[in-house]
Amino acid sequence: MSDITGDYVQMDAVDWVQFPEGLCQGDIKWKLLHVSPEAGAWTAIFDCKAGSSFAKHIHMGPGEYFLTKGKMHVRGGDAEGGATATAPGYGYEACNAQHDHTEFDEDSEFYMTFLGPLNFIDDDGNTIALVGCEQVAAAWNASQE
Repeated sequence: MSDITGDYVQMDAVDWVQFPEGLCQGDIKWKLLHVSPEAGAWTAIFDCKAGSSFAKHIHMGPGEYFLTKGKMHVRGGDAEGGATATAPGYGYEACNAQHDHTEFDEDSEFYMTFLGPLNFIDDDGNTIALVGCEQVAAAWNASQE
């Protein structure tokens, strides 16, 4: 998917696909835009329908996002000590940031670059899935078959 000399994706030419089962609740679709194994990074855009949410996870490395549409309650939103992002909005997630609740109460879309994997966990803190650039590339390639 990527070439160390550069990469370009015409985003409207790429179909949305369902985000992997078990890593979210509700209707979340994504487009994988770039994988950078040399940096352990990956970039994607997400289309999150009202009522959807991501499963509990920890950012093993930092990440940056740009909310292009809608509203996103990050780490439970303002009410729970996190942030309620409203488009257009930018956010930074520090290494080891834990997201118990990342929810969308309206149709939303955001672009994000992850520097390192996401550790999806259960309520006891046990790893369900460690999702880094190799895993997202494999999931994306499987969705294109």
